[in-house]
Amino acid sequence: MEGFPILFIFSLLFAGIRSMQPVSWLPCTFIDEHVSVNGEGHLETQVQPREAVLQFGQAGDILVNPHTVTFMVTASKVDLRSYMEGGDAEHVECEVRRYSTRGIQVLWPSHRAREYDRWFKCSLKHSGGRFRVIGFLRHTPAGPPPGQEDHRNLPVIGDKDLIVTSAAMVLHTRTPVVRAGLLSDQKLHCQFAVDHKGPKFTAEWRAQRHGDWTQLFSYSNSEKSGTGVTLRALVASGDVSLSLPPVKIASEGKYVCSVSVSPLTAVQDITLDVVERPRVSLNVGPELSLVDGGEQKVVCEAEGYYPLDVKMEWFREAPGGSRYRVGSPLPKRLDNILLSSHKHSRDGTFSLSAFFYLSVSVADSGSRFSCEVSHSSLLVPVRKSFTLTVHEPSGVMLLLSVGSAVVVLLLILFAMLRYLHSVRQESWKHKPY
Repeated sequence: MEGFPILFIFSLLFAGIRSMQPVSWLPCTFIDEHVSVNGEGHLETQVQPREAVLQFGQAGDILVNPHTVTFMVTASKVDLRSYMEGGDAEHVECEVRRYSTRGIQVLWPSHRAREYDRWFKCSLKHSGGRFRVIGFLRHTPAGPPPGQEDHRNLPVIGDKDLIVTSAAMVLHTRTPVVRAGLLSDQKLHCQFAVDHKGPKFTAEWRAQRHGDWTQLFSYSNSEKSGTGVTLRALVASGDVSLSLPPVKIASEGKYVCSVSVSPLTAVQDITLDVVERPRVSLNVGPELSLVDGGEQKVVCEAEGYYPLDVKMEWFREAPGGSRYRVGSPLPKRLDNILLSSHKHSRDGTFSLSAFFYLSVSVADSGSRFSCEVSHSSLLVPVRKSFTLTVHEPSGVMLLLSVGSAVVVLLLILFAMLRYLHSVRQESWKHKPY
């Protein structure tokens, strides 16, 4: 047992070193497409998902799985693995597609590039939303194609083919989905890199908010329009990240970062969701004291939340019970709850009330009532509670209540006597003499 701690420490160190090792390969899906002419003379595209492997190494390396299509990514100035921050292989979703330059014939300014190079687009996505990477893989065939290639005449890729490529360009984001609170400052990350210096590029940001498209920023040929992107960082390191003004409800939507280095164009969609936590309060304090037979309107208020999906419930725990005590009965959900209509505030947030009328007896004393509010902004519901104390009327209260009853009876008797006296006087007036 003395050696156990040492072995345990070494195992942790080994696990840490292994986790820092760059990914050597990824299981992937190759989305192949076949374009043909159907019986009516129209073009028809058939999509065929195929098993594949994205492997990092050299052309002569042993294949991880020789029975599938292998895209071998050889070394270049663009290393796709460096953009998968915190992404273990089991958390990365990989997809490869053919990429068409749409007839644009441009010699890629890189070593050993050819005008007849073929292009593939590789998408790497973290299942937990940490990053999304788009990489362009350049493949140089053994020789130029025998005929004109287009989307209807693509070379066949066999199930066991090895396609040697190099990464030529990448566009990545570490903020594919952003959840932002009101008035917070947000920066949407987007950055690109290419395998050669001084590329000519265009960059653009557009936003689709509540159905309307707006251009926020554009850069081309040293000319820019719009704001939010630091020009020095863009030119020096390809950082196209967009800084937003303080977030409002109107800021919610889809933001599109696009970069073009001819003949390649990459696009990253970033979703901005506005999420604001509800402020929950009760109209009573943590201790509520009532007299036997009394009644109280109890209100739970949830204010300032966004989006609209909120859930409000009331629960009652019997006297002496506790949800944290083994064997205690579970809190009972109340059914006699009334909900107000949603109120829309000026800042775009919402408010809602859940209330009920509490009629009490001495047997209810010690009961605990809780309001639970659930919302998409909360990991766990917000809970506000109060404990009920019910006591019998005191001697003074009883005396006052009896005295009040006597006063009421005397008033009724006085009114009846006055009525009888008036009737008697009327009868005497009309009595014949």
